[in-house]
Amino acid sequence: MSVLSGMPVGSGAALSPSRLEAGIRAVLESRRRVGSLPILLMSHLVLGYPSLEENRRVIEMMVSRGVDLIELQIPFSEPIADGPVIAMANQAALDRGFRVEEGLAFLREMAACYPIPFLLMTYFNILHTRGVTPFLRETAALGGAGVIIPDLPLEEATAAMAVCREVGIDWIQLMTPTSPPARLAAIGDVAGGFCYCVARKGVTGQRTCFDQATDAFLASCRAATSVPLALGFGVRSADDVRVLAGKVEIAVVGTAAIEAHRVGGVVAVGELFAGLRGG
Repeated sequence: MSVLSGMPVGSGAALSPSRLEAGIRAVLESRRRVGSLPILLMSHLVLGYPSLEENRRVIEMMVSRGVDLIELQIPFSEPIADGPVIAMANQAALDRGFRVEEGLAFLREMAACYPIPFLLMTYFNILHTRGVTPFLRETAALGGAGVIIPDLPLEEATAAMAVCREVGIDWIQLMTPTSPPARLAAIGDVAGGFCYCVARKGVTGQRTCFDQATDAFLASCRAATSVPLALGFGVRSADDVRVLAGKVEIAVVGTAAIEAHRVGGVVAVGELFAGLRGG
């Protein structure tokens, strides 16, 4: 059963276009009522690295330690938005023979197992090769909540966004510090689910200083849209999460989780997210 659709995963029934946003806000409100941090945690996981079996163990640990949304990356050979750690994980999965079909089957499995939103992240060539409409329809039918495609600009995404609205998943828009207010407004105007705010210029994996410039950027993002905001690219510690609480609804943790796993396995991933949650 999909937590967002209320329908059996893989039924093919269309979801309501606003369900992801409503789900995020409902979880936020629930956490406020029990006195937890007023922020969600979203993790990033590269499918097939180091293996799908290990992915299963990591996701089980993440959910048990308070992760609220999970971004499943379908590996790609040229992940231009990703820094060296995530790029290495992409290449390692591809070297082991990972295929897109495995990722889609894994999405179905995870959406059926856990009552949290799962999103697919990849690059547009994957959609182009399989067909944009078939890929998005399949994502919805398998229980996916949305997609993140960082290399397709707003102007080229109109048709894909229309398909997402039709099948009831969200095309997650990215907002960057280099975007002027008019562009942020254009992005925010068509956003659904949440907007993914990129904390700094460059690629993932580098440490980010969340300072007054970040606050100003997030204020611009907030002014541009009514949907929740997520912030990624550099969230690594409980201090980062505390600084972001009240400024965004979602903190995104990617490279730090992969590094923790490389050092200490699934247990270290659990310790990381337990620390981010404050215990």
